[in-house]
Amino acid sequence: MADPENIVECEDLSAGYPGRTVLEHVSFSVKRGEIFALLGGSGCGKSTIMKHIAGLNPPVAGRLRVSGIEMNAANRDRILAGIGVMFQSGALFGSMTLLENVMLPLEEFSPLPPELRTACALAKLELVGLREFAGFLPSAISGGMKKRAAIARAMALDPGLILLDEPSAGLDPVTSAALDDLVLKLREERGTTFIIVTHELPSVFKIADRCAIFDRDRRGMAACGVPAELREKRDDPFIEAYFNRGGTNGR
Repeated sequence: MADPENIVECEDLSAGYPGRTVLEHVSFSVKRGEIFALLGGSGCGKSTIMKHIAGLNPPVAGRLRVSGIEMNAANRDRILAGIGVMFQSGALFGSMTLLENVMLPLEEFSPLPPELRTACALAKLELVGLREFAGFLPSAISGGMKKRAAIARAMALDPGLILLDEPSAGLDPVTSAALDDLVLKLREERGTTFIIVTHELPSVFKIADRCAIFDRDRRGMAACGVPAELREKRDDPFIEAYFNRGGTNGR
């Protein structure tokens, strides 16, 4: 039975693509209002898990529930209405203003009249500190602003779950820290659940309540827990090396 406290539940999940299984026997859950990080080296499968949660790929085996609903072809559209996604590059449409980008989900899926769609989109830009840039094209703003605009678009339909794929990639440390603060603010003020794919350990220790670490050699999950507690593990060389690589341990 689904646990009402969990917004995502993976049970013995095998994930991958047609003809290729990337991960096997993965089990973890994400609680409502939690910031949950997916960690691991390149090619370990963390983005694959994210795509499965986003409904882009069906499970190879096992079970995946989002908001208590089984993720399958019949339920996919129903589930996706409650999920927002920010892709690594931001994926903003270059020929559209920031306001138009944020309004796009509302125009496609909301019954609101035009004036309320505009007001809703402006409110989302206000939340991420970009209301005054509503009329700008993506080419006219910085990389960090593009990421914030992409988060505003992911929030357009007020989803309970937002997926962030490498939100800090390509950003300087100051901008990256500001993005972390934004995620914490949105969780505190709106109760939004975040699942974040990241390589940035300082960010993980700052904002993540828990994390799952994936290992390509094991084709599965190596550990799941509170980042600070996993950092102190000494019984798994892979986990110890991951959190203490190059002296970057988030202390």
